Amino acid sequence: MADQEAENDAIAGQPQNPIQDFEANSTRNKYAFSCAVLVSMTSILLGYNIGVMSGAAIFIEDDLKITHLEVEILVAGIAGMNPFTGSTADWIGRRYTVFFASVIVFIGALLMIVADDYPFLMVGLFVAGVGFSYVFMIAPLYITEVSPASTRGFLTSFPELFINIGVLIGYASSYSFSKLPDYLGWRFMLGVAVIPSVLVAIGVLALPESPRWLVMQGRIGDARRVLYEISDSDSEANIRLADIKAAAGIPENSTDDVVQVPKRSHVASVWKAMFLHPTHRHIFIAAVGINFFQQSSGIDVVVSYGPIIFEIAGIKKGNEKLLATMVVGSVKTLLTLVATYGLDKIGRRPLLLNSVAGMIVSLVGLGIRLTIMDLSHENQTWAIALCMTSLSSYVAFYSIGMGPITSVYTTEIFPSMLRAQGASMGVVVNRLTGGVLLMTFMRLYKAITIGGAFFCFAGMAFVAWVFFYMVLPETRGKTLEEMETLLGNWDICIGRC
Repeated sequence: MADQEAENDAIAGQPQNPIQDFEANSTRNKYAFSCAVLVSMTSILLGYNIGVMSGAAIFIEDDLKITHLEVEILVAGIAGMNPFTGSTADWIGRRYTVFFASVIVFIGALLMIVADDYPFLMVGLFVAGVGFSYVFMIAPLYITEVSPASTRGFLTSFPELFINIGVLIGYASSYSFSKLPDYLGWRFMLGVAVIPSVLVAIGVLALPESPRWLVMQGRIGDARRVLYEISDSDSEANIRLADIKAAAGIPENSTDDVVQVPKRSHVASVWKAMFLHPTHRHIFIAAVGINFFQQSSGIDVVVSYGPIIFEIAGIKKGNEKLLATMVVGSVKTLLTLVATYGLDKIGRRPLLLNSVAGMIVSLVGLGIRLTIMDLSHENQTWAIALCMTSLSSYVAFYSIGMGPITSVYTTEIFPSMLRAQGASMGVVVNRLTGGVLLMTFMRLYKAITIGGAFFCFAGMAFVAWVFFYMVLPETRGKTLEEMETLLGNWDICIGRC
């Protein structure tokens, strides 16, 4: 018996290949794959607006005659922050939250197109930012809840990949419309987002609802039907349903398609459980920590202020700055594919720790090179090339781990009843941290030099590595219902995962 258990453990610990999983369970996994792709299309909208704003801000500054502080606020506004995303997802469901987010983005984009002054533009940007905060949370949350355990990391990394694709399209759009007059160029750049937001809003209505949300509503029959479509086998679907029902407090022997779920003050009970239960506190700290460190290591600064950083590095022509930014964006997008295929094969923890270690080295190297260039006051080709290499190395290491793994961890480690609210708080911390950095970066580098700013990011990345090593366990191959047990013991995270 012991030998059999050991054999089973060994099999469970073997790396999973998501491609083989899809071939072995083609019909069902193709359906789960299609759901993940469709809901991830919303992330293209988020990435596009982040990428395009880095170029559009230059033209908006010239056209509307705004100050550097107003440019910082403008760039930071796209981050968006909304503490009600989790409540909305629990109230109307995951699918309709995606639809709602797409509609809000559409309205915000329209307002930005017709804006004729800075305050009006900021209103449109604020509305779009609210929609983007929904997108940032709901896409990985939905995918996490519909994915089989064998391919959850693979599928949940899609939103990050699609964000990068959107950023790259945004860079390309900035470059394409840069030849238009200032008053037209930035409007075309921001207006492109209107069309895909309509298509995405229509497309997501074809998605099935999350089976875990359905169970929380007592709709067991509907949840069973969805699970049969997205699971690797009927037996797995039955096991998943039993686990979800147990987590929701529904008796295992209940066979009704619709059951009465006890009503309670959901928000109050969620926060009470989040902070008073030791395991949930560990989960909350892990989710908030990984979101804070993702942004405090400077990634949004690099993405949004790319042209300004390249100008400081010695690239002076506007088109050349946009082209350099596109090169970095291309590296970021391509390297995300490494994480996409490695999350279920290599695991979350090894990819994350190696990713952050590479980011630290790259940020230190970039800080040294920018400091040398700042002191020399000469634009030397070799120095510019080294800065480009360091910046590309930084986004490459970020993309193989820190980028996609943040959303994967945030949405998979919470229990079903806390998932939407917990993930929502992770997103709030993520967007708040990113917004603060975007609003203060220009003043920061003027106060401590551009090299000093990147040394600060390197220091934060080092603290992040220590935090991840101490707090985050390996979750590859575990069902969502097993997460509480996995994170219930702090010792398991300290080098024993």
